[in-house]
Amino acid sequence: MFVLPCSTGQRLAASPLRSGTTHQWQALRITSLQQQWSTPIPHARSLQTEATQVSHVPFRKQLKDEAKRKRDAQRLDAVRGNTQDTCKNSNDSSSKKWKLTVGLEVHAQLNTERKLFSDAMTSEDCAPNAHVAVFDLAFPGTQPEFQKATLLPALRAALSLDCEIRQRSQFDRKHYYYQDQPAGYQITQYYSPFAVSGNVHVYDHDGIAPEDGRIVNLAIKQIQMEQDTAKSNLQPPSTTLLDFNRVGHPLIEIITHPQIHHPQTAAACVRKIQSILQAVNAVTKGMELGGLRADVNVSVSPQGSEALGQRTEIKNLNSFKAVEHAITAERDRQIAILESGGSVEGETRGWTLGSTETEKLRGKEGEVDYRYMPDPDIAPLIIDQDLIDHIERTLPKRPDEIIADLMTVCELTMKDAKSLMSLDNGERLDYFDTVRTMWASEKNDPISAPRLSKIVGNWVLHELGSLLNAANVPFSPTIVPPRSMVSILQNLDEEKITGSTAKRLLAMSFDGDERDVNTIIDQANLSLRRLSREEYIMMAQALLDKDPKKVEQIQKGKQLGKLKFFVGQMMRQGSGTIEAQKAEAVLKELLGLQ
Repeated sequence: MFVLPCSTGQRLAASPLRSGTTHQWQALRITSLQQQWSTPIPHARSLQTEATQVSHVPFRKQLKDEAKRKRDAQRLDAVRGNTQDTCKNSNDSSSKKWKLTVGLEVHAQLNTERKLFSDAMTSEDCAPNAHVAVFDLAFPGTQPEFQKATLLPALRAALSLDCEIRQRSQFDRKHYYYQDQPAGYQITQYYSPFAVSGNVHVYDHDGIAPEDGRIVNLAIKQIQMEQDTAKSNLQPPSTTLLDFNRVGHPLIEIITHPQIHHPQTAAACVRKIQSILQAVNAVTKGMELGGLRADVNVSVSPQGSEALGQRTEIKNLNSFKAVEHAITAERDRQIAILESGGSVEGETRGWTLGSTETEKLRGKEGEVDYRYMPDPDIAPLIIDQDLIDHIERTLPKRPDEIIADLMTVCELTMKDAKSLMSLDNGERLDYFDTVRTMWASEKNDPISAPRLSKIVGNWVLHELGSLLNAANVPFSPTIVPPRSMVSILQNLDEEKITGSTAKRLLAMSFDGDERDVNTIIDQANLSLRRLSREEYIMMAQALLDKDPKKVEQIQKGKQLGKLKFFVGQMMRQGSGTIEAQKAEAVLKELLGLQ
């Protein structure tokens, strides 16, 4: 039995397994998308973890920990009371004397079935250590086998960010020892990445700081492929359990130039990068689900100075708010140090959501500390231009292109177009397209396409959205089947039912009624029965006679808002037979408002 000691007192036991195959040194040439993986995924190698008994914690340390917990609680209470004030510190007179500069390092898990250098699956939703190959654990004698399919989403990501693809790249070893990195080094592409010189355009409607104007053009230095680490599960007070399902997952690291000058803009840039990667199917999960992490490099220098200040790095930020708040806190910390006559040290810092300041993790390592070297077990990666051209031709539309289409072709507002893009990882947009296409094909009237799109957009975003919010359930394309939504909107558009009836039908479908919409209309007698003008007048006059005070207020003060009260009364009384426009017109006539 092999026993792997961990520095935290945890031990990982595994049965003896075969070592990796002998490596043959030749360039890894990837030429075609037609290369299919015919070999089945091997049976999961299940590894069990067990925690050893922890040592006694000294009483002095317990007192220190308790004091720290109290301080953290006080900070959290302060943040809850003035979080907005903390984020607005960029307008303070002190910060105006200094220039903030931020660079990003965004780590994204690629959308692949296998790990980067082993044939183990990339599922994290399984039991701990259920998908681990012997290479992932750095067993002696095992060697990396580059999984070619992992390159495809990486290329989609790089091309979507307007990067130049290098046809020859190399993998390096980045040496450091930590419990979540069993080999003692990470395989990455620091010196010879596969993509360089990209850029991303971030606009005012993406949420950049007002001081940045309408657009920020963020230059990307390079994108490199690399391995992810194991997942650490802390077991207080002093035990860490390791789940190696994640170790070896294929990542890309997107490194930007230091061109960002406001915390809000930094968060907007990370959000924009995520939306682009999701749109081209390069990643499966966003930052909110652990699919993206961001490191930020922060420095401050006097306004007008060309030189950048000493930078610090804040590691592993896993939400857009964390990016913005951590940069704000670190900027303020550095300014306070400089204004007191001190100097900022180059170091790696951490951030906990709810904190008011960053905390030091360790001194900042440099290239020498990591002892970068070309990986001797991995051949250079050669990518044919034909493959690059094919992926570029077939690349899905990016968010800016989709929003432009929604606004021009479908005539949606910017707000609605962005909402469709951002909601539910694109599932709401797919649902909108399905309903719109289905209805348009049945109507066979291209002239009315923009009008239909606006109707579908309103119901998918607002009417269906209000039901989802009220029930506090996530969106699913099956919660109201597209066929049901189309039938509801068709009947409404053809004036066979009223708007209130359409909302009632939507709620019934949402609650699980699987009957055909037309069947429900017939069985429940929900079809619009058109009333005569005389019937409208009689109903309206009766309601006005019951409330002369409101009538007087409307007539004297021209308070047309109160007219809606009577329209609502008529619609409730009419039980699906009253059309709002006709009811309002009759009321205005009787009140002498025309």
